[in-house]
Amino acid sequence: MHNHQPPALKLQTLVDLFFASEGELGQFTEISADAMPEAYRRLLAHENHMTVTVEAHHKSPVDVVVLDRRKTPSHYARKIVLCRQSDHEVVQFGIMRVNYSHLAPAVRQAIESEDTPLGRILIDNNVYREIQLASLFRISPGKELKHFFGLDSDGGSGANTTYGRTAVIYCDGELAVELLEIVVPE
Repeated sequence: MHNHQPPALKLQTLVDLFFASEGELGQFTEISADAMPEAYRRLLAHENHMTVTVEAHHKSPVDVVVLDRRKTPSHYARKIVLCRQSDHEVVQFGIMRVNYSHLAPAVRQAIESEDTPLGRILIDNNVYREIQLASLFRISPGKELKHFFGLDSDGGSGANTTYGRTAVIYCDGELAVELLEIVVPE
């Protein structure tokens, strides 16, 4: 493992890729792992792939649904939801941005095919990777996030708070992926 400096990933950098303002997605408050309810801490406060963690938590493999994408010659970004295969319910919202210069062509092609979650692609292609947690957030979902999670705009107190994280993935020692991952309210 490499000893990288803590990632200086700004939430706004990822949100700005797909939203005119952060408020469309939600109100974010950076918090410590200790300030999270236990279930969310297990889901988010770690340095593992969310694909694997969410599948274990929900006892079901997940599928990726790409809602939007941005491509440049050097980067690919996508706004996604992960859905349980068992009942097709959304379990996670995410934004990811990949720097292609640090990934093999086969991995790039698999990512662009948009039919497999990123974590599964990196695992299946045996990419040497190191995931680093950047920040944890308590989130009051905005209109867009409520829509993705199928929440009633006037939902109960549980539907008005969820949690998420930013993280980065180093592939073969190079910063290759930036992530915003938000789990559905429990």
